[in-house]
Amino acid sequence: MTDVEITDVQTTQVDADWTWTFVRLYTDTGLVGDGECYWGPGIGDVVEHLADRLVGEDPRDVDMLVDRLFESSQHLGSEAGVTTSAISGLDLALYDLAGKVIGEPAHRLLGGQYREEARVYVDCHAGIHQTAALAGEAEAIGDDPYAPEAYAQAAEEAVAEGFDALKFDLDGDHRFERDQRNRQLDGRAVEYRREIVDAVDAAVPADVNVAYDCHWRYDRDSAIRLARAIEPYDVWWLEDVVPPENLDVQRELTAATDTTICAGENRYRTHGVRQLIEEQAVDVLQPDVPKFGGMRESVDAARMADDYYLPVALHNVSSPLGTVAGAHVAAAIPTFLAIEFHGRDDEHWADFLEEDGVIEDGAIDVPEAPGLGVTLNLDALDEHVADGETLLDPA
Repeated sequence: MTDVEITDVQTTQVDADWTWTFVRLYTDTGLVGDGECYWGPGIGDVVEHLADRLVGEDPRDVDMLVDRLFESSQHLGSEAGVTTSAISGLDLALYDLAGKVIGEPAHRLLGGQYREEARVYVDCHAGIHQTAALAGEAEAIGDDPYAPEAYAQAAEEAVAEGFDALKFDLDGDHRFERDQRNRQLDGRAVEYRREIVDAVDAAVPADVNVAYDCHWRYDRDSAIRLARAIEPYDVWWLEDVVPPENLDVQRELTAATDTTICAGENRYRTHGVRQLIEEQAVDVLQPDVPKFGGMRESVDAARMADDYYLPVALHNVSSPLGTVAGAHVAAAIPTFLAIEFHGRDDEHWADFLEEDGVIEDGAIDVPEAPGLGVTLNLDALDEHVADGETLLDPA
């Protein structure tokens, strides 16, 4: 195919486990490219605002077009936030479309394939998954879904489902936090979290990796004491322990403990993680592909991290489409650890693609079909489309 140009850009938002915004690019040849933006208000409006930068262009010029989107939206704050998330979705759609035009999978366009499958780590929340917890279904596990033994039971169940990589929240119900605003954990609060780690560590086989998330809750002193308290255990990583704004505190935490420290979910583009990497303020870098700036930015950040021998795990709360895009990034970088799966208790998560079995035996087989190698299920989108949204046109 020699001539192809983008003719239209459309978005729609659905409400499922999370609120997902999907992007579709149309061409004069009938090919379409699908992408997804990390959830958040106003993303579809930004995509539509940027659409005229793409209409009439050749989708094979992916990196040039994405650079244009960033440069032309600097007044909107293209270094971070909703604008970057919107461009991320367009980046995914461009790689999907360009791969279809060229006849190659997206990971080939990103530099080639290091692995044929992407390992998945499943987000378990606590002794009950977050969706069930918010719905008040504590009885699904027991009277106290935040007791250490409930975490252990949930870990055993996830392993029985075929996952050998898990993540739990250590801030699930803010237990023993006297005042959430001051970020301080006293000795009893730290001990409770250590007991969770101890219970899960005893419940899972030695070949199962377990990480723990704190969602930026704690002050410097509390974070260091917590990290040191769980040093005796086989902790894969401790994630987002301190608020993200102060790089000095993040670096001090990482230097103060032997526990592996992970962060990066709420930083944007390579510029946003450069100091995090160069100052070795983390042990594991964790971008979120449909939010961070897209597939190319994620690969570039991983290459930058590799100069400092820092591995990369991919944060992910996407639908199957964004998750598969992350798997292509995982295939294209050498230092990949695993990609998150946040839809374990969402009975509709798998419905959003026409293909079955995106995740099998705790991993994603990286598609070899052109582009992202998967197809949005418009019937599922239609069933969950958000109020006031319009369904994407068919290809």
